[in-house]
Amino acid sequence: MELERIESSLRDGVRRAPRVDLGKALVRKASRVVVGLMPRARVPGVRISEVREGGARYRLYLPEERGGAGLVWVHGGGMVGGGPKQTDRLCAETARALGVVIASARYRFAPEHPFPAASDDCRAVWERVLVNARGWGVSPERITVGGQSAGGGLAAGLVQRVHDEGGVQPAGQWLVYPMLDDRTAARGELDAVGHFVWDNRANRFGWGAVLGVRPGADVVPEYAVPARRGDLTGLPPAWIGVGDVDLFHDEDVEYARRLRAAGVDVTLDVAPGAPHGFDGIVPDSPVTSDFLARARSWLGER
Repeated sequence: MELERIESSLRDGVRRAPRVDLGKALVRKASRVVVGLMPRARVPGVRISEVREGGARYRLYLPEERGGAGLVWVHGGGMVGGGPKQTDRLCAETARALGVVIASARYRFAPEHPFPAASDDCRAVWERVLVNARGWGVSPERITVGGQSAGGGLAAGLVQRVHDEGGVQPAGQWLVYPMLDDRTAARGELDAVGHFVWDNRANRFGWGAVLGVRPGADVVPEYAVPARRGDLTGLPPAWIGVGDVDLFHDEDVEYARRLRAAGVDVTLDVAPGAPHGFDGIVPDSPVTSDFLARARSWLGER
């Protein structure tokens, strides 16, 4: 992909962004260690702590001033890496700006732990947040589920799972360039496009690792691939944000279309010239600031 397709304020950061081959076990291991060593975000008015309760592990963001809402958040990493610290700033600043209590899930990674390991871990965090909600000053009916990239896919799958199980439902789904459809990885013609940050070769590895079968296979486990669900009726309102040069653009737009067709209230936010992960690569860009402001505005209404 030509760098000229990237929005001008993002180009330098995107050009300098390192490319890592997560298909190599040593690279995956090193990248996980690097994320764990990231410094803690220091945002006045927000207390950050690590929580382990039974089978649930999460990073908790408690703002001093709270508005009664909560967010179960799932970080990205292609299903094979990452960690809550990589979105520390995003979570802490969102907690402060909106007064929302955030639980950022820790989950097991593929290929060592294929589906449903990560889904089960996120489900455990959802359960603990419901249990703890009132003690944090949060209404259980005002808890949104959200995630970024692979975490957005896990979040969308969790929303579907909770819907089918019944009980208290999420107030919304906050999906930041979510990884929703393994069939994208099966499209070999996309390999030649050379998407920045996350390309289709990496996508194929990530989906293959979590599914344990080739991407695009006729049968995949329920809830593993949100875009494969036939009936989207009754799911909670959604905000879906993605750049128009992101590998996930088409699948995200299509999921938004299908949600709307099923009667779900959807806000689709497409950022021109924005590649995958742009907000983390150039966090101080006006494009990033505007994108996050729109995302937080939607979340603040839950």
